[in-house]
Amino acid sequence: MTHPTQALAPAGKPGQPESLSDDQAIAFPDLELSEALIRRFDQSGPRYTSYPTADRFLRDYPADSYRQHLARRAAAARPAPLSVYVHLPFCESLCYFCGCNKIITKDHSRSAEYLDILFHEMDLVGGYLGDARQTVQLHLGGGTPTFLSAAELTSLMDHIRSHFQFTPDAELGVEIDPRTVNPDTLAMLAGLGFNRTSFGVQDFDPQVQAAVNRIQPYEMVREALQASRDNGFQSINADLIYGLPLQTLDSFSRTLDQLIELSPDRIALYNYAHLPDRFKSQRLIRAEDLPSADTRLQIFLMSVRRLLAAGYLYIGLDHFAKPDDELNQARLHQSLHRNFQGYTTRAECDLIGFGISAIGKIDNAYVQNHHSLNAYTDVLARNELPTAKGFDLGVEDVIRREVIMALMCSMPLDFEAFEQRHGQSFEACFGPELERLQPYVEAGLLARDATGLRVLPRGRVFVRAFAMVFDQYVRRPRVATYSKLI
Repeated sequence: MTHPTQALAPAGKPGQPESLSDDQAIAFPDLELSEALIRRFDQSGPRYTSYPTADRFLRDYPADSYRQHLARRAAAARPAPLSVYVHLPFCESLCYFCGCNKIITKDHSRSAEYLDILFHEMDLVGGYLGDARQTVQLHLGGGTPTFLSAAELTSLMDHIRSHFQFTPDAELGVEIDPRTVNPDTLAMLAGLGFNRTSFGVQDFDPQVQAAVNRIQPYEMVREALQASRDNGFQSINADLIYGLPLQTLDSFSRTLDQLIELSPDRIALYNYAHLPDRFKSQRLIRAEDLPSADTRLQIFLMSVRRLLAAGYLYIGLDHFAKPDDELNQARLHQSLHRNFQGYTTRAECDLIGFGISAIGKIDNAYVQNHHSLNAYTDVLARNELPTAKGFDLGVEDVIRREVIMALMCSMPLDFEAFEQRHGQSFEACFGPELERLQPYVEAGLLARDATGLRVLPRGRVFVRAFAMVFDQYVRRPRVATYSKLI
């Protein structure tokens, strides 16, 4: 493939985006992209927050298997540190684009009832954990965690701390809907020990917000981010979504102007996947209001250019971070990892998930709780773990997971180190896969020599495609519908 030769100039005036022709490219020290390159290699595929991916988990996975994995961890001489995820599903209003497992209600008494059930699950799991409970990470997701009152969040944190011992440098993060917080809320969260916030911004354009039923003025988000800084949060993330109804290149450029001015430490730039057959709420979005595939591509390329010009570095897939943020430091130190919240700085943790649909990972096994609140409640009422799905990895799965996660995190694959760990050469294990990677090598996305494989800077956009080459399940029939890059 011919490499792009015409580089795009640095960002122009705010609010004046530039369209790219097929022979133009984004060129900065950290990344180089072109439309032609994306059109050639863009394809639908998993996001690889696990391997195998969650759609491959087996139904009716026995809770006893989960107990056995917990017991083996408890008996281990040096078990991995813990990461904890808690799913809090309640939201006061429906965002039409959302595909999360959520419960829409204005009845705040439901969260108190949910906490009682959640605490029972924590007590059951805690009975199998053993003494090694060193915890380096906590994440509250949803739903809207700040649907809970201050008293409920305090009670939740007290109960978590009764079972888990947080290290002094532990990351405690919480997802925040800016519509549900004020400066006092952020001060309360900081007082509970949270040191990372993630705000759902999505888009600042009023028409786009109305089209997806999520009205949150710029001033509201600015106040929430400033309150986070004032209360000492160490890292602030903001989520954007492109491909939403009524978005245009101009309107999203204005959103970028405003977000860059707010200067969060991290930005996640997600591609909206319109799947109304799967998510009922998306049926409320008019398909004719969605931007065209070409407009989406132009928005993505413009966004990458603007964020890089503003000083953010491209971590991979859809994540950007400032140079001094821990996420970028982990990338540079080759300690980046992926779990069900995306990219993370804490590798090789056992993940304990609590709440409906929460996913956990213990050594070489994945488990997932029941999706429905009724089923989750009924099982716990019988004093049983609410496990609905799971997957025990075989030897080949473990090896493939190692390779896939290294590629997803743009970490080099050292052939000699691989052979020392696994007793066989990389080429003997993955000869056909190396052949299928050759087009990416020839396009300048991957580097391959006798010593190993390395993801090149612009290849970070295509890491899902590289990972799919090593996925032995991806070509089998599936239930899930995968998104494309653009």
